[in-house]
Amino acid sequence: MIVCLAVVGHENNPLYIQSFTESDDALKLHHIVHCSLDVIDERVNNPKKSSPTINEAFLGLLYPTENYKVYGYLTNTKVKFILVTTDLDIRDADVRNVSLLFFRKFHAAYVDAVSNPFHIPGKKITSKTFRERVSSIVKSFGLSSAS
Repeated sequence: MIVCLAVVGHENNPLYIQSFTESDDALKLHHIVHCSLDVIDERVNNPKKSSPTINEAFLGLLYPTENYKVYGYLTNTKVKFILVTTDLDIRDADVRNVSLLFFRKFHAAYVDAVSNPFHIPGKKITSKTFRERVSSIVKSFGLSSAS
């Protein structure tokens, strides 16, 4: 189940964070997203030490916590997509195929949102249409219990 989805700009500025939990975990999820930026920077700057190649957008499992697993995706413009899930017992090989498809759909929604002539590049994404489209993508994957 997806509990949080974030878009972080190339200068590590948060552009969009959406939580899919009904509990008060928002601050904890923001902290997890923030911590994952160090892992992404390490993988991008030291490609020999990690398994994904520099040309591969899907970064895979960034790190697991006690309750969550964090996955990453890096666009060609260095914008980072971070996915936080509670699925701790799923094999990474299974997650890779589903996550890659999910991130590609999410990337398409992101491109549509930032292509809006009224969106200011580098600023937070406040589009209601984007938020609804993200919720729809999450629901279509059956990965969230909350809306």
